Amino acid sequence: MKILRRFFLSVSVIMIFAFLVRMGLLYYLQSHGRTPIVSVLPFGYETGRIGRSIATGNGFSSPLSVPTGPTAWLTPIFPYLLAGIFKLFGVYSYTSFLVIVSINNLFSALTCIPIYFIGKRLGGLSVAAGGAWMWAIFINAILIPIEWVWDTSLAALMAGFVLWATMAIVDSRRVKDWIGYGLLWGAALMTTAAFASVLPFIFGWLAWRLLKLRGRWIQLPAAAALAAALCCVPWTIRNYVVFHQFVPLRSNFGLELWLGNNDQVPDTWAGQLHPNDFEPERHKFSQMGEIAYMKEKQHEAIQFMVSHPRDTMRFFWRRFADTWDPIQDVWRAARWDFRLLLVSNIVVSIFGLAGLLALFREKNQFAFPIAVFPLAFPIVYYVTHSSLRYRHPIDPVLVVLTALAFRYLVSAVVARVRTIRSHETLRTSEASS
Repeated sequence: MKILRRFFLSVSVIMIFAFLVRMGLLYYLQSHGRTPIVSVLPFGYETGRIGRSIATGNGFSSPLSVPTGPTAWLTPIFPYLLAGIFKLFGVYSYTSFLVIVSINNLFSALTCIPIYFIGKRLGGLSVAAGGAWMWAIFINAILIPIEWVWDTSLAALMAGFVLWATMAIVDSRRVKDWIGYGLLWGAALMTTAAFASVLPFIFGWLAWRLLKLRGRWIQLPAAAALAAALCCVPWTIRNYVVFHQFVPLRSNFGLELWLGNNDQVPDTWAGQLHPNDFEPERHKFSQMGEIAYMKEKQHEAIQFMVSHPRDTMRFFWRRFADTWDPIQDVWRAARWDFRLLLVSNIVVSIFGLAGLLALFREKNQFAFPIAVFPLAFPIVYYVTHSSLRYRHPIDPVLVVLTALAFRYLVSAVVARVRTIRSHETLRTSEASS
């Protein structure tokens, strides 16, 4: 019995199981022809094109289907990873597809590690193992690494490690630990710029905690912030040299804002106008250049938002609902497997909120930094456009909170059953006497 318990509580066992599940699905889909190999979709549109450009010696450029010159559409880590795979196994080759998806599956499986140790710190081994097992079979975490060759699975792993490190760093007063923490943040920002929406809240909380504990509340967070900034400086300098503009992380916010806020948006965004698929916009992008095009789109979006406040709020609400309640109007037409995906996301959203409220109720010291991820991270997508894929980096946090909520629920049920049995025993004993 002890061996079986140790088996189910082992993070290594859970991680290996998670990886095998994902690789098993990949094998099934490939053997049944479910993932067609074309030169765009399996390699993530802009990600694949930038990776191709790097691998063919044209540098970090051309995110669209035509040559458009240097780009800062994405932060560099994942495109360079993909470019290295293209260099070794061929551009847009079937072998490259299998290699990068296998690496995505590994990223997803490794996410069990931070989930486990975050859960252990919040609620002991039961929450640790419960959260990791949930992640191992969580539909999003199984499908997204295969369906999307993007930075999404790596970003989810980075989010887990960032939160785990945040919970650990509050106990350290060593500068080198805080520098390492900052370097982790730098790697996260170079994976996806969306982490910038979380960073100021986390660093503010850390400074506040140190102030309460009479620690070096300025020096230590400043050391971490400097280390994070230094990770981003080479990329920012490159962007300035190339574009003669200050582009700290990514350049494409103007386009994304416009796609979600214009007079042709049906409910969440006007995907049909994306330069990937709409030739007039692609031609304009090529003619104007990336930075000028993005500035124009941002200006158009802001003008629309100012002149159409009711539509803007309606789009915002629809994207909020689409992030947390993806069922909306698609349930009737969805296949059974897609319905399972939708239900799993609803469950994680509801129980994740319950777990978060429980943390605040018991005044857990980590309630605020945990809450920052689901509250702050998706804001940029409410403003631009939404997708379950965009939410995925915070799914590890939601899964931990779900495991915590289940732990509270089970404890409440067990306590209730014991109370009932105790009352019944008392009544029996009174009746017999």
